[in-house]
Amino acid sequence: MSALLCLAAGALCCFYVIVYYSVFRGARCSSAVKLKGKTAIVTVSCTVCEWHSCTGSNTGIGKATALDLAKRGARVILACRNKDKAEAAAFDIRRESGNHQVVFMQLDLGSLKSVCSFAKIFLKTEPRLDILINNAGVMGPGRTVDGFCMAFGVNHLGHFLLTNLLLERLQQCGPSRVVTVAALLHRFGSADFPLLTTKKLLVSGQSTWHNLQAYCNSKLCNVLFTRELANRLEGTSVTCYSLHPGVITTELCRSLSLWQQLLLMPFAKLFSLDPEGGSQTTLHCALQDGIEPLSGRYFSNCALQQVGAKGRDDALAKKLWEVSERLTSVS
Repeated sequence: MSALLCLAAGALCCFYVIVYYSVFRGARCSSAVKLKGKTAIVTVSCTVCEWHSCTGSNTGIGKATALDLAKRGARVILACRNKDKAEAAAFDIRRESGNHQVVFMQLDLGSLKSVCSFAKIFLKTEPRLDILINNAGVMGPGRTVDGFCMAFGVNHLGHFLLTNLLLERLQQCGPSRVVTVAALLHRFGSADFPLLTTKKLLVSGQSTWHNLQAYCNSKLCNVLFTRELANRLEGTSVTCYSLHPGVITTELCRSLSLWQQLLLMPFAKLFSLDPEGGSQTTLHCALQDGIEPLSGRYFSNCALQQVGAKGRDDALAKKLWEVSERLTSVS
C-alpha cells in the first residue's frame, strides 16, 4: 500500500509540474538585449493600504523588473516613497546583479509636489533616460496628499505627471520607451469625469466593492493614457505600451495559519505567477525589438492583446488626457 501511495504521490507531483510549466507559468521575455550605458526608472509602490496590488513593494514585480534590467547592465533608478524599503531592495539588487548602478530616489506618486521634485532632481543629476516603467499601483481607501482618491492619484495621475515632466529627456535619448503596468481589470473600468473633477473621486463610496471598482477605473485610465500618449508621440523616437502582468502570488498567506498556508499554497502557486514571472510582460514591452509599430497597444503574457471597448475609445482617451492636464497643471 505504501508503495502505491508513493507512486500516486509521485504521479501527482509530476502532473502538477507539467501543468504549471505548460499552462500557468506564463510566457518569458525572450529579449537578450544588453543595456550598458542606458538608464531606466522603475516606480515602486510601498503605500500601505487595506488592499493592494502586486505591482509595487520591495518584494513585488517592481523589484523583479529592476533586477532584470540591472543584470543587463542598466543604471536603474528605484523611485519609491518608502526610503528604507527601497534602499533594502536596491541593496539586494546590487548584490544579486553585481551592478552597483542601482540607486534609490524618493518619489511619492500620491503627491504632485513630490512628483515635480523628483523630476527636477532627476533631470538635474541624470543625463539619460531610456526606459520609464510606470509600475507602482495601489488599491485601497483614503486620499492622496492632493485630495484625489488613492487609486486615481497614485495609479494614474502621478504617473501621468511624471511621464510628462520626463518626456523631453526621453525624446532626447530616443529610441526610448514608456511602459505602464495596467491590469486585465481595466475591462470593468469606467470614467465618471463630472465626479472626478468635482470631488476628485473615481467612485462615490469607500466600501471594499467601491475600492475595487476604483482600482478597475484607474487601470482603464492606464490603458487610455498609453493610447493617447502614443497618438501624441507618433513620429517621434518614443514608444509606449500598457500591459497586464498576470495574477501575482502575494504575501497575503502570511496572515493565515500554518495548515491554511499548506492547504492554499499549492493552488496559489499553480494559478498565479511569482514576481519574476509577473515581470516578464513588462520586460517584453521595455526590451523586445520589433514592437515599435505597436506603440499605444496593450500586452499580456508577452503578446499583443485586445483591450476592452472603452480602452479603444480615442475620444475617451483624449478627454482623460485633457482632464488630467487640468488636474496637474500640465500644459
